[in-house]
Amino acid sequence: MTLISRRDVLAGLAASSAASFVMARGEARQGSGANNTAVLSSEERRRRGDALLRYFAECAPQMLRAPAGVLKHPSIAQSVPGKAYSTQLWDWDTLWTSQGLFRVAALTHDESLKQKLCEHVSGSLLNFLEHASADGQLPIMMTADNADAFRIVARSETSRNQAKPVFGQIGLLASDQRGDAKWLEPHFDKILSFYESWVKHNSFSIGLLVWGDDVAIGDDNDPTTFGRPFFSSANLLLNCLYFQDLLASAELARRLGRLADHGRLASQAKELGERIEKLCWDPRDSYYYTVDVQCVDRRAELIPTVPRGMDMSWKSLPTRVQMFTGFLPLWCGIASHENVQKLISTNYLADDRLCAQWGVRSLSSLETMYSLERSSNPSNWLGPVWIIVNYFVWKALQRYNYKKEADALADKTILLLSRDLDVNGSLNEYYHPDTGAALSHKGFIDWNLLVLEMI
Repeated sequence: MTLISRRDVLAGLAASSAASFVMARGEARQGSGANNTAVLSSEERRRRGDALLRYFAECAPQMLRAPAGVLKHPSIAQSVPGKAYSTQLWDWDTLWTSQGLFRVAALTHDESLKQKLCEHVSGSLLNFLEHASADGQLPIMMTADNADAFRIVARSETSRNQAKPVFGQIGLLASDQRGDAKWLEPHFDKILSFYESWVKHNSFSIGLLVWGDDVAIGDDNDPTTFGRPFFSSANLLLNCLYFQDLLASAELARRLGRLADHGRLASQAKELGERIEKLCWDPRDSYYYTVDVQCVDRRAELIPTVPRGMDMSWKSLPTRVQMFTGFLPLWCGIASHENVQKLISTNYLADDRLCAQWGVRSLSSLETMYSLERSSNPSNWLGPVWIIVNYFVWKALQRYNYKKEADALADKTILLLSRDLDVNGSLNEYYHPDTGAALSHKGFIDWNLLVLEMI
């Protein structure tokens, strides 16, 4: 007779409960498919890609906004007139929308559209730069009647957040399309002042930038920043965007003959990349995490009469919440090949945590915060598929030569958007990861345009 200990019984019950929970969640997600196999034939991909391109080409001229009010220069709208965001000029949205619209012009061989885009993309950047605060801070969002919708410039010295670091990238994109960077020369110092303001207001001793608060951070309700204490979150999205922007501005400086600025910016980018790789890589989980910087040794204050023991050797802790942002060091080329191999082999994109039928979940399905609720202010980044998320991961996979996985993700994205276009006659802001149902803002264009790079 075999004796079974109480510990064995409890362990068995726990395992059974866990299995039932996982099974229940899996059954609740109808059509959940974690596969990395391309699903479209070349002909089907071409047909669906052509339909998306025709739609975007029809929308493109409507997204060229004439000067109005405080927006003295022509600019790029994030959607067609009458739809959400159509009257607003957002920081990072402008980068992705502009990149996608240039792709439309290239694929349709529309030189006239390209020339207009050069004027409007450059103008979008100038609209931001001309409304900088005295110490270089830039607004997050602008409208024709309000150059500082989030009161960034108005508060200046007391502002906790400002625009996301994308303006070097916008400047380089426009310069590439125009064929020169001379147009930016009179304004380049404002981009440098923008970086100085980030370092002044939001740098931390470990060498990373921190969000001042959780307003308009891009991935709105990212739990590693949303609801967290001020100046505590060295968020991966912020730091990877800043890395990319430093590289872009270093290249602009080179083209403008500003060699000292080129060397300094390139050096800052290299140092930041090394800090991200060192501090945000988690060897236990083989994943990159945002880190929390609230690590303060308070013994001298709280127990001044007690002899001190060992020093506190860490100044940050990983916030082990598996957001899509764990792939951003791959997107911008910071990640070592060794770490990338470990991350991919850990199956984040092969099981149900981040991999879904229609792309990459913005938050792992195993996190307690996971939710597919429709929401605005904040928009929901707790699981739904966003095309910008699919794009980031697709670019990351491409960069490190994971072609099979990249092609599969491209197919999912093309199929998702073309299906939405067929059913609803337009596209949406974000989607249910397992059913593909549209969840928010019908008529959304913005970074959905980036699917054209996947075709």
